[in-house]
Amino acid sequence: MARIVVGIDGSDRARRALRWALGEARLRHADLDVVHAVSEPRTFADPVIFPPIPIADLKTEGLKVVDQALAGLDGGHVGIERIAAVGGAARILCDAAIGADLLVVGSRGLGGFRGLLVGSVTQQVVAHAPCPVVVVVPEDRPVDTRD
Repeated sequence: MARIVVGIDGSDRARRALRWALGEARLRHADLDVVHAVSEPRTFADPVIFPPIPIADLKTEGLKVVDQALAGLDGGHVGIERIAAVGGAARILCDAAIGADLLVVGSRGLGGFRGLLVGSVTQQVVAHAPCPVVVVVPEDRPVDTRD
């Protein structure tokens, strides 16, 4: 395995996915791409009065989210690439995973029928990723033992 991609958004579930992906990268001697998708701001005001935020500024803010997620983690000998891109999270993660061996995402933890009602990034990624996907679920998620 040469490259693992992990999506992060600053949440606890994403940090859990990052820790899992980092551990897997160590085990597999793989590089790790840590990806944060920054939503394009939608403005309904006059663009002359309120000019749009430059893409470069959005990416800089996105890299701060990546740095915060990586803070305090020991990367060891893992090569870590920090990536911030502007656009829809599912598309950005799937694009980043082209040529990767594994894509790792966190789960919101809703599960069951309620999870079907949410347009989840995780669900979109699982359906459209160009490589295998690992969904890291929250530790406190109840386990359904029904067959």
